[in-house]
Amino acid sequence: MAVTAAPPYVAPEDSPADPPRDAYASWYEGVLGWPVAEGPPAELVTGVRFDVLELPADAGERLLRGPVATGPVAFAGRRMRFLVAAGSAEELDGLLEWLEWGGVALDLTALGAGGRISAPVPPGHPGGSPRGAAVWLRPPEQGCEALLPSLPGPGQGSGPRHGGAGPDLVRLVAAAATECHRARLWRRTPLRAPSPAGPRAPREREAEGQPLAFS
Repeated sequence: MAVTAAPPYVAPEDSPADPPRDAYASWYEGVLGWPVAEGPPAELVTGVRFDVLELPADAGERLLRGPVATGPVAFAGRRMRFLVAAGSAEELDGLLEWLEWGGVALDLTALGAGGRISAPVPPGHPGGSPRGAAVWLRPPEQGCEALLPSLPGPGQGSGPRHGGAGPDLVRLVAAAATECHRARLWRRTPLRAPSPAGPRAPREREAEGQPLAFS
C-alpha cells in the first residue's frame, strides 16, 4: 500500500497565524483521521489507529540510528514515542518474556487502548515548535497506519517483501530492550570525561541550538 505524504499544517481561516497547541487537533482529525481528545493541550488517543512504544530519549536516539525499521517517532521531554500497530501494546510483556528480558528494569512501556499522548506540533507548522512541546522526529503520513511495526500474520515473515504489512514488531522490541538496558548501564557508570564525539541526549543538543536530525 502506497503511503501519501500528509499535507503540512494549515491554520483555519478564523484562527490566528500561530494557534494555541489545542488547535492542532483540526490537523490530526482532518488530515490523518486520528481521534483527538480536546485539550488544552490536545492529546492523541492511542489504541484506535496506533499504539505507542515509549522509552528514554537516550535509548531512543541509539535505536533510531540502528538498522531496525520504525514508523513515525515523536519526542517529548526526556522520552521518545515510537508508533506501532494498534493492539501491539498488549503484546509487549509477552514479547519481553519471549526475548528473555522479563523481569529486567528497562523503562520500556507501551500505551494502547484508553491511553493518550500529547499531540506533537504538526509537520510544517509555520509557528515552529514552542519550547517544551512534543515534536515529530519522523513525522506521520496519510495511510501510515498500514505500515506501522506489527506482528507478522500466521505463516508470514516481516516486511512487505514477505507478506507482512510493515516493519517487524519483534525486531523493534528486541532492539528497544537492548538499547534501554545499555542506556541504563551507561547512566550507572561512574562519571568520566566526555568524549568530544560522544553521544548526547537530544534535548541537550536542542538547548545548544543544534538540530535534531534523524533519517
